[in-house]
This record gives sequence, C-alpha cells and structure tokens, in this order.
Amino acid sequence: MGGSGMHIIIDLKLKAMQAPASKPLSFTNLLSSSLLLIFISSSLHPAQADQPLLTPIKKDTSTNLYSVSAYLKTPLQHTNLHLDLGASLTWVDCTRRYNSSTYRHVLYNASLCLELDTRIYGNCFKSPGPSCFNDSCEFFPENSVTRQVAIGDILLDSLALPATDGRNPGKLGLDSDFVFSCGTTKLLRGLARGVTGLAALGRFNFSLPAQLSRAFSSPLIFAICLPSTPSANGAAFFNSAGPYYFLPGIDLSKSLIYTPLLLNPYGGTVITYPNRPSDEYFIGVTSIKVNGNAVPLNKTLLAINQENGFGGTKVTTSTPYTLLQTSIFKAFTAAFEQESAALNLSSITPVKPFSLCYEADKIASTRVGPAVPTIDLVLQSDDVFWRIFGPNSMVSVKVNGVNGLCLGFVDGGPNPRTSIVIGGHQIEDNLLQFDLVSNRLGFSSSVLFRSTTCSNFNFITNK
Repeated sequence: MGGSGMHIIIDLKLKAMQAPASKPLSFTNLLSSSLLLIFISSSLHPAQADQPLLTPIKKDTSTNLYSVSAYLKTPLQHTNLHLDLGASLTWVDCTRRYNSSTYRHVLYNASLCLELDTRIYGNCFKSPGPSCFNDSCEFFPENSVTRQVAIGDILLDSLALPATDGRNPGKLGLDSDFVFSCGTTKLLRGLARGVTGLAALGRFNFSLPAQLSRAFSSPLIFAICLPSTPSANGAAFFNSAGPYYFLPGIDLSKSLIYTPLLLNPYGGTVITYPNRPSDEYFIGVTSIKVNGNAVPLNKTLLAINQENGFGGTKVTTSTPYTLLQTSIFKAFTAAFEQESAALNLSSITPVKPFSLCYEADKIASTRVGPAVPTIDLVLQSDDVFWRIFGPNSMVSVKVNGVNGLCLGFVDGGPNPRTSIVIGGHQIEDNLLQFDLVSNRLGFSSSVLFRSTTCSNFNFITNK
C-alpha cells in the first residue's frame, strides 16, 4: 500500500460517517466436497463464451451478513468474501500473507488505471510485494458496514468460479485477469468471521459481475438468492438470465416480476468522485401498503433528489434489516400495529433495535410463515408490487423466556441519505435478478410459495 509517497490528483470529498425441499449441504461440506471435487477431478479452463457461473452464499450468525466463496490466486486458493451489492471494486486483505505466482501490479499511467478512474497513485518504501509497489495505481477500498476506508494497490490475478447449467456446478471457469484492490486487515472489522475481503457487485465497469461478463462474453445479468439460515447455503448466478433450478426442480427464473433500476446521480460512498453516479441499486417504490391499505407518507421522500442524491429506495446486503426514514417508519409501524390489533396479536416488550414485538406462540402458522399483516412495496403501478410475508417481515426473539416475533424494520433517522434501505432479512428466500442489459430488477417475492427455499440449490457436482 502506498505510504508517504502517495499522490492525490483530484479533490476527494470525505462524507460524514453514517451509522449504520430436501436437506441442503452444509457450507463446510460443500467446500470440502463439491467445489474441491470440481477442482481436483475437472480440468481448469480459461474463459469461454457465454458461460454461466455459480457461487454459494453463506449467512453469518453473529453479524447477519452474507459471504460468497471464490477461488483466487495461483495456485487457486479458496477465499471467502463479504457480499456487497453496492460496492464498486472487489478488495482482498493483502497485509496478511498473499501468496500467488501470477499477481501483477498496475502502473498509474496504464490504460487500465485510466479506465478505473481512481485518480490516485502511490510509492512504497518497504520491500516490494502485493501491497507495495512504486508508481502503482491505487484505489480506496471501503467497508460498507463500518464506513471505514483504506488505500490499496490495484492488482490483477486469477479468479475462478464453477460453471453451471442452472441445476448443478460443473468445471471451474477461470478469469486470469481479474482486477481488484488490496485492502487491510483492519478493514475487515465488522464483517463476518472468516472473510478476507469484499466481493463488489455494484454498477461499476469493474465490479465482479461486470468483469465476469466481459471475460466470458456473456450478458451482464446476475442473480442472488440469500439463505435464511446459517446452516445451509444460498446461491448466486453470474452471466445468466436463467434457468435457476432449485429442488425439487423448480426454475425460479420463471417467477420473476420486473421493475426498472433507477440511477442515483450521486454516490453514497465515503470517498466520492465528481460526475460519477452511485454504484448502488435503486428502485422506484411509490407507496407502501399494509394488508392492502396504503400508508400515509410524504411521497417526496420516495423520489431520488436529482440535485443531491438524497431520498429513494435501494437494495443492500450490508444492512441486516430494512431502514426507514423516521416519518415513514412512524407511519408504517402505526399502520402495522393497527392491522395487527385487528388480528388480535398480543404485544410484548420490544427488543432493540425493533419497536413492535408480539408473542410468537399466539400467532398462527401458514406454509409461508407466521400469519401477520402483509406488506407491499408498490412500484411503478398498483399492479406491480413486492409483497413481504411473515418470514421476511418478522424476526424471532426471546423476551423474558417468551418466544417473540418482532417487526424487522428499523428507524433510519430523520435525515438519512436514502429514505428506504431494503436490508438482507427482507430479501432472504427471495430470488433477485439484476439485469444490467435491460436495466431492470427481477424479483420473485418469497420462494416459499413455490415450495422451495434459497437453500435448495443442488451443489452436488454434475459429473
């Protein structure tokens, strides 16, 4: 990493810190059997045209965050990376031992550095290595959970993921020129245990999906299906609009509803660049309904302010629960409480960070979870809405020995940058497809209605 010789050749604005079915295989068994078996028993092959790729997604118990696995370096080494939907460039901790025979630095005046538009370069006065090189192109890797940022050299190295036919993993597909940034060990704080970096899935020309799309001459389309349990894995698909088969043979690509992806003209990262839009994924929520009844809202908060980038709705995997601007939160929780009273739900003492909690044993169960009021995020028309059912609206808690269910939405404050931040809990067991070819988001709502879960992808190797 560049030391005192670092040069900054653009005005950089430091923004204010912001707080924040069959039995599936375990993640450990998956890595030790399926993916390892792919690597050992199959020939590793370079990028081939139009090749869909796959990786498992794991949920962490202590942070309620998500990680993906990939193979990086030469020889290929298994690597866990925090899954970040809105980040620009993947980064890996290079301050720990980074052993690879194929990594290459990028000089500050190289065409790649100009394409990355980092506008910083640095010199290093330590022994040359992955994180230390003179006149190197550098980047600002960021931890989107803690809002911490560092400076790290840009590297190229090998990255491999299993190919897939939509049903099983197959041979490893290799991108030998994968571009990423060096991070630091301190930058890992607040992320799931065992991750050594961050997988960036944002709207940037060098995000993980964008690079895989170019390397394999495939459409820039990817999908994620987050698991609702730490004991089994979800799945992410790259370079493919489907099929996405989940046991017992259900193609979830057939059940998608689409809404346009919106562009926020201003980035929300700690380090921002002039005239560069946000790399996060925004959608146009126009109203919220609880049990079919519209919640009274200040709808100006639902639109993205084109002058400063505030307002609107984004989807993230770096926030466990959906955040709502204070006035939206108050109106929404009041509406939910009123509808819950009509169902005779028994309130109990709230558990932070939640404000509404109920006695779980007195709530009826359905095939799609607890029978609580439904929540609709209405999009471009009243006929297009993202419906949130009990498993995604409620969070299990324990209060004085009583099993409770709390409404899993949190007050995001009176003046947040984004009015609605849809968090991980609300998108678990929902398939989301990010189609950057047609600039749209496909969403399934709960796949429990299709008699499957996000943990039901068959990670057994296709021989």
